[in-house]
Amino acid sequence: MTTAATPATTPGPDTTPAPDPTAPSPAPLAGLRVLDLATLFAGPLAATMLGDFGADVIKIEHPTRPDPSRGHGPAKDGVGLWWKLLGRNKRTVTLDLSTPGGRDLLLRMAAGADVVIENFRPGTLEKWGLGWEELSTANPRLVLARVTGFGQFGPYSHRPGFGTLAEAMSGFAAITGEPDGPPTLPPFGLADSIAALATAYAVMTALTGRQATGRGQVVDLAIIEPILTVLGPQPLWYDQLGYVQPRTGNRSRNNAPRNTYRTADGSWLAVSTSAQSIAERVMRLVGRPELAAEPWFATGGGRAEHADVLDDAVGGWIARHTRDEAMAAFEKAEAAIAPVYDIRDVMEDPQYRALDTVTEVPDPELGPLRMQNVLFRLSETPGSIRWAGRPHGADTDAVLADLGLSAPEIAALRSEGAL
Repeated sequence: MTTAATPATTPGPDTTPAPDPTAPSPAPLAGLRVLDLATLFAGPLAATMLGDFGADVIKIEHPTRPDPSRGHGPAKDGVGLWWKLLGRNKRTVTLDLSTPGGRDLLLRMAAGADVVIENFRPGTLEKWGLGWEELSTANPRLVLARVTGFGQFGPYSHRPGFGTLAEAMSGFAAITGEPDGPPTLPPFGLADSIAALATAYAVMTALTGRQATGRGQVVDLAIIEPILTVLGPQPLWYDQLGYVQPRTGNRSRNNAPRNTYRTADGSWLAVSTSAQSIAERVMRLVGRPELAAEPWFATGGGRAEHADVLDDAVGGWIARHTRDEAMAAFEKAEAAIAPVYDIRDVMEDPQYRALDTVTEVPDPELGPLRMQNVLFRLSETPGSIRWAGRPHGADTDAVLADLGLSAPEIAALRSEGAL
């Protein structure tokens, strides 16, 4: 039974079998060690992406304030499900970085690591004596990825920053929604997810640079920037033409017909005609070939200016057919169409099943779990989900023992609050 999420608490002795990060792996990032100090959501997701392809990711959380994703969203049997996804392929360690013992342990861990990912406000690590100067002294080959809302400098750098703010400030919300409606924010972590992809890419770029220089470096990633990049040429349009993209709902200013249309049996279908040949096929299919002969039909922009006419033609035809009928006809005509899915449809779709996009992962706490698979398939060195997110601090003793700490030393650090 799924219940409301509750914040995680520090567990008692953990009986979850410990993963073996040294097990043989064909994964391309095997041998790479990543310390994940970040929370919610861009930094941790970037670390997950690295772990999916073999990196040994050690998730470091505060002893009494775990990563908030453990209590974010629905939970089952008191176990947060989002964490099972975000925490996969990570060993979990508790460490209070603001204590002398925690600081010293992190520097010892950094000495044997390749990457540190953090998302504290600028100056926080420095306040704890864990800034770039100290980290790079401990390990000159270290890459430090700093993921914040607004970057490490500038007038907003010390503001709290979240993906929602980036979605607003990038211009995304301004162009999303119906023309006469309000700016619309996405109902999921869009900016954070884009920033995570960019962070993983930046880390791998910095590691490649290290091969040439022998030195690590700092990655400064502001969440407000990657989402602006994926929004396309808006700055260029404004710079050269003074053009400000408006809200157009499901329509595009670059081509038509492009919209969602309701079928006779109450389903919704999405149609795209970015290619001229596809647009012509759609007009023939819906019985309006004369529209394709109009001079304005010859360009995407011209079609977009006549979207009302084209939407009426396509929408009227789809409204007279069931989803299956419309899908079959479009496929036969080699025209682009897709059903509008919710997650139930995704889980049953044969294409997703063929790709194993949603895969099953065994978990000692909850049993088999189905979650998104790794991002892409490599033919020779594939990634994999070796385990789902583990309990808070489950691997603390094992990781510290690997550093050479004895059981009494670990107990002393725990008693002083460093662990």
